[in-house]
Amino acid sequence: MGAGEGGVVPTLARALAFFGGASLLVAAAITTASVTLRWLTSQPIRGDFEMVSIASGLGVVGFLAYGTLMRANILVDSLTTWLPKRVNDMIDAFCMLVWAALALWLTERLAVGALDTLNSGTRTIGLLAIPYWWAVAIGAACFGATGLAALWWVPRFLRGRA
Repeated sequence: MGAGEGGVVPTLARALAFFGGASLLVAAAITTASVTLRWLTSQPIRGDFEMVSIASGLGVVGFLAYGTLMRANILVDSLTTWLPKRVNDMIDAFCMLVWAALALWLTERLAVGALDTLNSGTRTIGLLAIPYWWAVAIGAACFGATGLAALWWVPRFLRGRA
């Protein structure tokens, strides 16, 4: 059960994880090339810190929905292992509902932040001065998908099919 299933939410989670992984690979490639150039020519890639920070951040949020769908989050069940499965499923459903609410609240806040960043013309502080409203908007979309992934689990827990 989880990301291996079909449907919109698992497909979206897998796609975001793929793009998150690609983003981290880009960050690694930029870092490697910049360090190599610095070693060979004493000149790194111009703006490498800006590009790597954005790519790394996008990589991290790209994995959130997939991690939620796979239930790859930290579980502390030492206090509930003795409870019946049905009770544990109800507790897990409640926790997923709380996580969904938090992720969707962060979605809304990031969406507002993206619009504010776009309207103000805010850019990275550095050599490239990259406008980054689009990265904040992608972060909002990733948190939205994470909220959907958490909501995807709630009925499964409630039906005892988790």
